[in-house]
Amino acid sequence: MKTRIMLVDDNAEFTKELSDFLSSSDNYEVVGAASDGMKGLELFNRLKPDVMILDLVMPQMDGFSVLERVVKGGSKIIVVSALSQDTFVAKAMSLGADYYMMKPVSLSNLKERIDETLAPKTVKPVTVTKLVRNNSLEEKITNIFITVGIPAHIKGYHFLREAIKMAIDNPEIINSITKRLYPEVAGRFDTSPSKVERAIRHAIEVAWNRGKIENINSLFGVRVYNRNEKPTNGEFIALVADKMLLESV
Repeated sequence: MKTRIMLVDDNAEFTKELSDFLSSSDNYEVVGAASDGMKGLELFNRLKPDVMILDLVMPQMDGFSVLERVVKGGSKIIVVSALSQDTFVAKAMSLGADYYMMKPVSLSNLKERIDETLAPKTVKPVTVTKLVRNNSLEEKITNIFITVGIPAHIKGYHFLREAIKMAIDNPEIINSITKRLYPEVAGRFDTSPSKVERAIRHAIEVAWNRGKIENINSLFGVRVYNRNEKPTNGEFIALVADKMLLESV
């Protein structure tokens, strides 16, 4: 009987590559895939796969929320993420992940981990696999958000992350924030530019209300803001993008 596997990852290229790799084997069957945590949770509850391959940073619902809400039963969960901090690893494992692997991941190594999770319990206990790699853009942005206090569960987190990546790829877009940046982010998330603007503003307000101003000033190396002075959306996006460009991201 084939091992039934489902994939939950918003990286379409990685999902297709992994799906093709697993499907080429007589031992595996990819029964479903989802590009966000909310759809992934619904799909898992319906399909009850043998193994779920789960990313952590995704739209709608992040992987941690999926782990918190899922009823595993006899299923196994392998987290495959670009997040490398020990706190993230420990949290995922404490929430029920059976393995934690770092992106970029070797597909053959991932296949071995799938087999290990399904092996009898007499095999060695759950371990954490970390692969050597350069910090990804996604992880660096996530680290900044954690430092300044922007939580992953709010919509502005994902909109802001996408806006920063766009500003890194094309710095000039920050000069057309309402005409180009908001509409392009909105198009990627099937929403409206006005909702993108409000959600990003809310995300920045959350960070300031959490009082992590010293973290913010420390992050950028200068005393940029105080408790009563918040940056505009464009200022914050440009500040983060400029920092990452200076670090040769």
